[in-house]
Amino acid sequence: MFEVFSRSYYLGRLYVTPTDGDHALMHSDQHERINEEVYATGDGLERLDTPLVMKFETSHFPVHGADAVPTNTLALPESMLEGTDVRNPPSLREVFLARRERARQLLSFAGGLPADDAGPTGDEPPNAGT
Repeated sequence: MFEVFSRSYYLGRLYVTPTDGDHALMHSDQHERINEEVYATGDGLERLDTPLVMKFETSHFPVHGADAVPTNTLALPESMLEGTDVRNPPSLREVFLARRERARQLLSFAGGLPADDAGPTGDEPPNAGT
């Protein structure tokens, strides 16, 4: 689903669709699997409900899991889709998934994760989400 793009991101393609909610969402099972493969440290103490951090076009945002979202879909609040070039959702689009260290940095900037919390850290396996 995602492949290495740079030192900070993986690149993937997901169907982008609007949601009435306030948070970006993806299917719970997929969210947990990606979280485990990309953000887990392997010490067994990680939380698999930590938000994934994605970038679509120019915006970064945390992504949470929800059973109601179809697999391979990124559901974004309608307010986040305003100003994008998504015109006929669901639309298959390229999205970036922040690697552990980048996600930690972005979440701490946004106040979503204290810098000393046990959130994402370190390097990830190159087969994230596959």
